[in-house]
Amino acid sequence: MIQIGDIVIDLNDPTIQLMLAGAAMGLLVLVLLIMAVRRAGRSAEMMTPLLRDISALGQRVESLSDGQNQLAGGLSHVSEAQATSQANMLKLMEQRLADVSTKMHENLHGSSTRTARSLGELQQRLETIDKAQANIEKLSGDVLSLQDILSNKQTRGAFGEIQLKDIVSKALPPDSYSWQVTLTNGKRADCLVHLPNPPGSIVIDAKFPLEAYEALVEADGEEAKKRALSSLKQAVRVHIKAISDKYILDGETADGALMFLPSEAIYAELHARLPEVVREGFAERVWIVSPTTCMATLNTMRAILKDARMREQAGAIRKALAHLHRDVELVVERAGKLETHFDQARRDVEGITTAAERAGKRAAKLDNFDFEEVDNDDQTKVVQLPTAT
Repeated sequence: MIQIGDIVIDLNDPTIQLMLAGAAMGLLVLVLLIMAVRRAGRSAEMMTPLLRDISALGQRVESLSDGQNQLAGGLSHVSEAQATSQANMLKLMEQRLADVSTKMHENLHGSSTRTARSLGELQQRLETIDKAQANIEKLSGDVLSLQDILSNKQTRGAFGEIQLKDIVSKALPPDSYSWQVTLTNGKRADCLVHLPNPPGSIVIDAKFPLEAYEALVEADGEEAKKRALSSLKQAVRVHIKAISDKYILDGETADGALMFLPSEAIYAELHARLPEVVREGFAERVWIVSPTTCMATLNTMRAILKDARMREQAGAIRKALAHLHRDVELVVERAGKLETHFDQARRDVEGITTAAERAGKRAAKLDNFDFEEVDNDDQTKVVQLPTAT
């Protein structure tokens, strides 16, 4: 129990206890309010910088938002520029691809054209090669045929005779030679050229012992070549002697004959390695000729034939010259007469011209009535006009 002045407070009294409890509760609430107020003041003080920081943070957030908006605008601009650049790039790439495609098409077309042209040229060249190959094969066959011809003595003689015919027909007139002529001794000459006396008709023999020359060409070794050269020398000597005996006849042929060689190589070989045989031919009056030298010899014979025919026609030529001289004299005579006629005509023309000039002068005087200046020598009478009275 508690006594305060006149008031006694019984603590065991429930009312008092309730009141005390309520007072204590109110006090606690007051204390709590005070503490809360204090804490609120402190919180307000503490919230001020926080609010200031929040405001600054809001401004920064707003700045960041503005920057973000600007960034978004920049990104949009960049995106648009990038899209435009990509579109331009795509367009440029498409154009360049089109150009490249066009150029590739042109190059491919040109390449195909050139390739086709090259293939055509190659085809032509192959055809040319095929033709050349065919010609070579044909020539090989001809060479083999020529070897077959030259391996046979009779056909070899015919070959030489054909070559000789070609040369003679080109060098001489057709009526100046004969083929396979039988002489009075019964021997048959390959070709007889009809020349006037002297020297007389001359025989050309087209047969030649080619076997000895072929043996010399095919000889292997010095000893074999010497034997082959000796055989060739002997064969040529025998042939020269046979021509001299068969085709040089007094009073029928010329004092000499020609031995025709169908090859320049054989001719050169004889003159280079067997000059003594050539000199023996001169002694036997047998002249060895090749196709070239035969043509030169025949041209000389042609000049002889031409000179002989000119001599045969000398009388006719003199007679023709006499007629020509008489014709020239007649021309001179008639030219003189024509000159006389021309001279007379010239004088007549001059007289006509003079009379025409005189007539012209008189006509001019009559036109001007210039009667006082009439020439006194003129015999024309002038009629006097009567004067008026």
